[in-house]
Amino acid sequence: MATCPECDAEIEIDEFDVDKGDLISCPDCGSNLEVTTTSPVELEAVDEDDDDDDDDDDDVKDDDDEAEVDDDDADDDDADGEDWEE
Repeated sequence: MATCPECDAEIEIDEFDVDKGDLISCPDCGSNLEVTTTSPVELEAVDEDDDDDDDDDDDVKDDDDEAEVDDDDADDDDADGEDWEE
């Protein structure tokens, strides 16, 4: 038996059914929980949204930076093309 760190509900989890690092959801409050130990089973609240948002923001920034470089290159190509026309 484990306890939800968010709502203190008792969650029936068999230590042989989970591994350290497994993610489960509290049936009472719906919190995302990570198994931190298996004998005895202990759970820790996981705030996945913040972690995912940080990673996504970094990816978006990287993509935007690359897009800006590509746009600059396109402008240079246009400028070169104008030179040829003259």
